Amino acid sequence: MDLVRHLECFVAVAEESHFGRAAARLGIAQPPLSQRIQRLERELGVRLFERTSRHVRITEAGRLLLAEAREVLARTESFRATARRVRDGETGLLRAALPPDLSGETVAALLAGFGDRHAGLELELHELSTAQQLERLATHDLDVGVVHHPCDVTGLELGPVLRRELGVLLPAGTPAAGSHAVPLPALAGRDLILFPRTAAPALYDDLLTTCARGGFTPAAVRHGQGTSFVRGLVLSSGAVALCPRDAAPADPVNGEADVVWRPLTGGAPALRHSAAWPKGRGDAAVQAFAEAATHALRTAAGAVPDVPDRPLHLRPASEYWL
Repeated sequence: MDLVRHLECFVAVAEESHFGRAAARLGIAQPPLSQRIQRLERELGVRLFERTSRHVRITEAGRLLLAEAREVLARTESFRATARRVRDGETGLLRAALPPDLSGETVAALLAGFGDRHAGLELELHELSTAQQLERLATHDLDVGVVHHPCDVTGLELGPVLRRELGVLLPAGTPAAGSHAVPLPALAGRDLILFPRTAAPALYDDLLTTCARGGFTPAAVRHGQGTSFVRGLVLSSGAVALCPRDAAPADPVNGEADVVWRPLTGGAPALRHSAAWPKGRGDAAVQAFAEAATHALRTAAGAVPDVPDRPLHLRPASEYWL
């Protein structure tokens, strides 16, 4: 028995004191309404109404139950309203993650854009590598993330793939630092600083392959991620690092920079990102985060829509929304 619907019928008849008016109010015919009242009476084991050919009068048992019936209906509507807010991404908890290479400005823009539309939603934001995000997305310990491509996207749905061109971070005193742009072959013989391979294995290999095709095979690969640590390696060892312009260290307020960023030429590598979430779990909150991430990457990080010359690794059948 649909208890809520039967209680709605009970309350309507009690308030209208007339089956015909109650049926019209509920938008049903009178015979089904009478049948529902009779079934509710059988279920409860009490008589709710005294009926005559002309009048319907609530019984004492009916009066005692009427207040509780109204309370049940009010709580049911409150429950449904909460469910609608959860469905529409207006309340609840969203577990999301971003990669470590995004600038503070990009993260701030994302949070501002997301918060403007979903102030009632609790956002649990983590800084995780692509490998860590993929692991947590697979186990449903993460609702949505921003991952680097190429990666294994089996079982995931993706937002639009965006591209951030990589430049080179190098000591200010080197000859290449005096150029407006640096060709990849000009870096030959230098060590290259990259993130640890475990963070995004496919991207790591892709970057080295792209550098080699462009004429730069590093003498050695050093590993680092934190801005200060990478800057220290560049200064102390003469190594170079790849990073997008928005993630490069800011120029000092006073004095000259000791580390500079320059764009690359000659088949320069790039970072490709997209929001990602488990297939079939892209509710309103997930979609809102994906849209906020896409907007922040384009406006704060200078990312542009990617037009790949090769398919993403294990790209899913679903199309990317643009």
